Amino acid sequence: MNVFGVDIGGSGIKGAPVDLDRGDLAQERHKVLTPHPSTPDAVADGVAEVVGHFGWTGPVGITFPGVVTGGITRTAANVDKGWIDKDAASLLGSRLGGLPVTILNDADAAGVAEMTFGAGRGRKGTVIVLTFGTGIGSALFVDGRLVPNTELGHLELGGHDAEKRASTKAKEDADLTWQHWARRVQKYLAHVEMLFSPELFIVGGGVSRKADKFLPLIEGVRAGIVPAELQNNAGI
Repeated sequence: MNVFGVDIGGSGIKGAPVDLDRGDLAQERHKVLTPHPSTPDAVADGVAEVVGHFGWTGPVGITFPGVVTGGITRTAANVDKGWIDKDAASLLGSRLGGLPVTILNDADAAGVAEMTFGAGRGRKGTVIVLTFGTGIGSALFVDGRLVPNTELGHLELGGHDAEKRASTKAKEDADLTWQHWARRVQKYLAHVEMLFSPELFIVGGGVSRKADKFLPLIEGVRAGIVPAELQNNAGI
C-alpha cells in the first residue's frame, strides 16, 4: 500500500510516495525550502508544490513541527506563530484539492516509523525517539504505544530551552565542534533519562547520518543510545 508523506520542517518541506509494506520511500523525495515567513498559507503552497511534483491523488500524511491535536496545530516554536490554533487539516486538505489529509507532530511520526520499521522494531519498555534539527523533537513510547505531543525539546536545560543549546541548529549557529556539541547532547540526554528512565534512546534527524561523529563521545547515560535507521526520512 502506498501513501504520500510530507515532512514540514523549519528549513525545508520534503515529501515522497511511501511504500507502507516495505517501510521505505517508493520514489526519491522532493524538497522545497520552507518559506520565510513560514505562514500557514505560504507553507501550504510549499506542501502543494511537493505533492503536485508527483501528480499524487491519494491519501496524504503531513508532519508538523509542533503539537497537533485533532488536525489543529497548537504550538509553533520553529515556524510562524500564525500556525497556533490553526485548523491545519482543513487548510492543507483544501490546498491539495480535497485529498484526504492526516496531520501529526513530526517527531511522533518519525518515532512511529522507527518503532514500526527501524531501530525500535519489537522493543518493549520505555523508548524515546529524539530528532535533532532546527529544534529537538521527541516521541515517547511505552511497550510500543505512543504518548503523543511530548515536546521534550522544550525542557529547561541550564536556564535555556534545551533545543536552543543542543539542537543541530545550535551546533551550526555557534560553530561548535563535535566534542563540544556532544557534551551538550550528553547533558540533555542525562536530564531526559532522569525524568523518564527509558531503556533506549533513538537519535534521529538529519544528524543521524553522522552518528559516528558524536554518539561515541556521549558518556554517563545508562540507557542504550542508537542512531535512527530511517535517518531523516523517518518523518516522511
